[in-house]
Amino acid sequence: MSTLTIMIVVLFVVGYLCIALESLTKINKAAIALLMCVGCWTLLMCSPGSFYPEVAGDGVVHHIAEVIEHHLGDAAGTLFFLMGAMTIVEIVDSNGGFNFVRDTIKTRSKRKLLWRVAFITFFLSAILDNLTTSIVMIMVLRKLVQAREERLIYAALVIIAANSGGAFSPIGDVTTIMLWIKGVITTQGVLTEIFIPSLISMVVPVLILQCSLQGKFDKEQNLPKAEVTQFTKAQRNAIFWLGVGGLVFVPVFKTITHLPPFMGILLVLGVLWTVTEIFHHNTSEDDTMAKRVSDLLSRIDLSTIMFFLGILMAVAVLQEIGVLTAMGEGLNEAFAGNYYLINGIIGVLSSIVDNVPLVAGCMGMYQVPTAAELAANPALQAFATDGIFWQLLAYCAGVGGSMLIIGSAAGVVVMGLEKITFGWYMKKITWIAFVGYLAGILCYWLERTLFF
Repeated sequence: MSTLTIMIVVLFVVGYLCIALESLTKINKAAIALLMCVGCWTLLMCSPGSFYPEVAGDGVVHHIAEVIEHHLGDAAGTLFFLMGAMTIVEIVDSNGGFNFVRDTIKTRSKRKLLWRVAFITFFLSAILDNLTTSIVMIMVLRKLVQAREERLIYAALVIIAANSGGAFSPIGDVTTIMLWIKGVITTQGVLTEIFIPSLISMVVPVLILQCSLQGKFDKEQNLPKAEVTQFTKAQRNAIFWLGVGGLVFVPVFKTITHLPPFMGILLVLGVLWTVTEIFHHNTSEDDTMAKRVSDLLSRIDLSTIMFFLGILMAVAVLQEIGVLTAMGEGLNEAFAGNYYLINGIIGVLSSIVDNVPLVAGCMGMYQVPTAAELAANPALQAFATDGIFWQLLAYCAGVGGSMLIIGSAAGVVVMGLEKITFGWYMKKITWIAFVGYLAGILCYWLERTLFF
């Protein structure tokens, strides 16, 4: 390994640590990711010929420009998809589309509410994303559960259910979106094989958590809900079904047209935008200006988008210099091709550090084999589209983040909203989430052994 390669790896590791320690450094992880990205590419340009010996003379600079544009194109597909999905969810939420959730889960029984919260969060996260679903569910819980001690248990369940629900859907989590757009998993494959393990990873914690809840809530907790929009109930329902139904339609659109997924998201956004503009014709001027999509676009979390851009482009450098390939070969040799153990470790790591760079790194370490490569080496079937490695990666990277409250976007946002401490979550919830995580892996192993 050359000195320059070591410098790039060290810079990446230092940046990674700064991102993981964001709560201590108080520096936004997006800023670190962008600096890490530019720094790694700059170091590569110090001696580009050593990494591309097959490119002669000054042509290496032009070649690197093409390489950057290629990786940027791949990253842009993911980023535009996320931006479109985030905007659609913001439109639905801002116009009262999620009001029905409160009416659906309302009950005086504490245990019934626990199960309703679990299943609503689980399936809603598969359609939206775990971050947005967590915000919606915490806002709902604040209206239904006034005792803080009890609400923390529900909030912890929201984290677990949101991450489990996002793992079995191609649009439910950033990591599954990345794997789906890359083409290493398909909609049918991930739904067929990961749904039951994900469900088990949610149900097991609910069975444990319900032991700490007994009795019923006071009647006073069923408070009347004020309308947040001038739209009628029919209009709010129309916005909800257009938004959520549109997100569900995106994988279908990709299958029919073979266009990139972000094109489907832009189609749904365009339809929803048009419909809300029509609805706003009959509202007051103040409400119109506050709720229009052009205004809601400013609420999109661009720091998150910048973070993903920086991470994906920084990981691309490691892929270009061959580090990820070497790491993949090393893992295979160390664990003798035990993909359950490899992905199990990745899942645990995803609870400590962000799962986005972990999954991005894995996509660089392992490639989908060609038909000729599969014929020559059948063992590579694990890395084929919908192979065992990619399916397990989707599950482990998504569900594993529930083990620590800082291990997922859902955990971080709930931590901020409910002021849950790291210590409380680790003492009360970590072992429960871990038991569910292992139960899901065992379920997947049984599926593969008995049915696939």
